[in-house]
Amino acid sequence: MRYYLIAGEASGDLHGSNLLKGLYSEDPSCTARFWGGPLMDGVRIANEGTSGLVHDYNEGAMIGFSEVISKAPKLLRNLRSCKEDITSWKPDVIILIDYPGFNFRIASWAHKKGFRVVYYIAPKVWASRESRVRKLRKYVDRLYIVFPFEKEYFKRKRVPFTYVGNPLIDAIDGSPALAESREDFFGRILPRDKGNTAAEKNGFPYIALLAGSRRGEVSYMMPRLAQFTDLMHSLPKYRDYHFIIAGAPSRTIEDYKPYLEGREDYLHVVFGETYGVLRHAEAAVINSGTASLEAALIGTPQVVCYGGTEFTYLIGRQILKAPFISLGNLIINKLAFKELLQYYFTPEAVLSEIRRILEDRAYRSAMLSDYEGIRKALGGPGASGRVAAAVVSDMKKN
Repeated sequence: MRYYLIAGEASGDLHGSNLLKGLYSEDPSCTARFWGGPLMDGVRIANEGTSGLVHDYNEGAMIGFSEVISKAPKLLRNLRSCKEDITSWKPDVIILIDYPGFNFRIASWAHKKGFRVVYYIAPKVWASRESRVRKLRKYVDRLYIVFPFEKEYFKRKRVPFTYVGNPLIDAIDGSPALAESREDFFGRILPRDKGNTAAEKNGFPYIALLAGSRRGEVSYMMPRLAQFTDLMHSLPKYRDYHFIIAGAPSRTIEDYKPYLEGREDYLHVVFGETYGVLRHAEAAVINSGTASLEAALIGTPQVVCYGGTEFTYLIGRQILKAPFISLGNLIINKLAFKELLQYYFTPEAVLSEIRRILEDRAYRSAMLSDYEGIRKALGGPGASGRVAAAVVSDMKKN
């Protein structure tokens, strides 16, 4: 069978790559084509010998209402290009992965053209823009959800769905970064030619900084995070602490360089090492999103920070229905870790929360205990393979 997948950001590329592995396992003679990223393409090349990447998500990711408006011409060009490619390639099924702003438009068009459409990782309609539920019922043949709290919601909304667990557990537990020692991690990320003898031992204590994958997120987060590092570094108690930015796959050093100037001694950027950076950090400051759930599953104490333009924030307040913005908190329906949003996201507030995580053992222990509840609620390993098996089985029936 011919599978056409569409993912629009780093997390979609990750989940799409694991889904592709399952599809090739369940349907060895299949072929795949996709909008995604290097992880998906790596799986395709390993199985078919050639690239199947039509469009790299780095060229099209966006965030927020004002940003969508400003990038409308590019979005329309991408939609037109995607439709033309699907029409030419004639897939048996189109698999949409999150990225609702783009994928809902494709779903509507593809349904009218007679293509079978499935949606993997549901748009967060339970949090905002619930009117999209009608589109799911109308344009999507089956929804594959990844959070247990979604089951009752979509059952109530009469949207056909399948739930077989969350694929993030597979991605994290199967990562070599989690098995690597602290010594080996520092030995790889620190240059040995600059007198960093710590690289040969256990390195230095550090706070992980994850500022998001989109340019708008980075430009909002980093000025505040840079000021936070200044404040914490100025405290004698934390003079030896460093701060490591886990560079997003869609960004380059140029996106972070303005915030490094004058802070080179204690603020660093590392690319391609997100799980390792989280694994060995004393704590983490994270932009809301998949990274927050990854930190919970890895076991890194965290504070989530989020904000945007005033226009985006005001509209978001009107449509947001969920009690929390972080997936981990939503999964257990309690505030396992703090969320600092918009006006409350200040360098001083971040410092206060990080200090509490480091200095209040009971507080830290309670957070880690809640992490265990989050992991348990997501089910066991193998979700990616089970989703792939369900997709293939569904295709054979139809």
